[in-house]
Amino acid sequence: MLTRSDDLDILLAVVDCGGFSAAALALDIQVARVSRAVNKIETQLNVTILHRTTRRVELTDEGRQFIDAIRAGLTQIQQAEEEIILRGELPKGRLRVDAASPFVFHQLIPLIKPFKQAYPDIKLELTANEGIVDLLEKKTDLAIRIGQLSDSTLHARALGKSQLFIVASPEYLSKRGMPTTVSELPSFDIIGFSGVKSLNDWPLKGFQPLEPCLTSSNGETVRQLVLAGNGIACLSGFMVKKDLQEGRLVQLLESETLTDTAREQISAVFYKSSSVSKRISAFIDFIQPKLML
Repeated sequence: MLTRSDDLDILLAVVDCGGFSAAALALDIQVARVSRAVNKIETQLNVTILHRTTRRVELTDEGRQFIDAIRAGLTQIQQAEEEIILRGELPKGRLRVDAASPFVFHQLIPLIKPFKQAYPDIKLELTANEGIVDLLEKKTDLAIRIGQLSDSTLHARALGKSQLFIVASPEYLSKRGMPTTVSELPSFDIIGFSGVKSLNDWPLKGFQPLEPCLTSSNGETVRQLVLAGNGIACLSGFMVKKDLQEGRLVQLLESETLTDTAREQISAVFYKSSSVSKRISAFIDFIQPKLML
């Protein structure tokens, strides 16, 4: 008897979520249902796919090969189904979009309502991740990435460039004064990023690495810390231009700031798929001219 595709979906959820209980929660089903599905697959194949411990599950070598194969197979099935639906019609179906949370908050959310009005049959799923996600593993159709691209296996469309700004709040500057040269920065409170250390390499002439007094993996958190008067940070224009225009933040060291750096590039990346490409193209074509980078 062939393994059912819904059992395979459950197995993938166990692998992606890291455990039976987490998969059950994500799929909104009972843990017993998850356990039965995995046991059924292993019995039918006569092979152990998962090593189970009290804290986590790990794939066996055979399991890892099987997971890679069923990911590809289920994707082909989904694409075949969606291709039939999409023939001769406006784009419809699910579109999973991922971006860093500041980009979601400041750029995508204002565009979602008009996009849904233009394409009512596209069901959007938005996720926010601070790191680079694996599109296949996370079942993501399209990701917005900031900075230089390195994954040559993905198709990409440039969305534009967003200048970097060195910023602080008027409140902070009134208490600590304003740096007039790059060399003065070490005497100020620096707010930086944890995780991706390259984000702490500021685009300034003669810049030397700084030790932040506060860090966060989340760009919106860094912005809020700066707005609250905690120090100086380097942030993208797509999240602080309005703050600068309305006086909530002040640009520093403007004459020393380098422009047209690799970090300014904003791109949409995706795997080319005939079934999803119409939805991807519709989304990119809609948002690109409306982005405030």
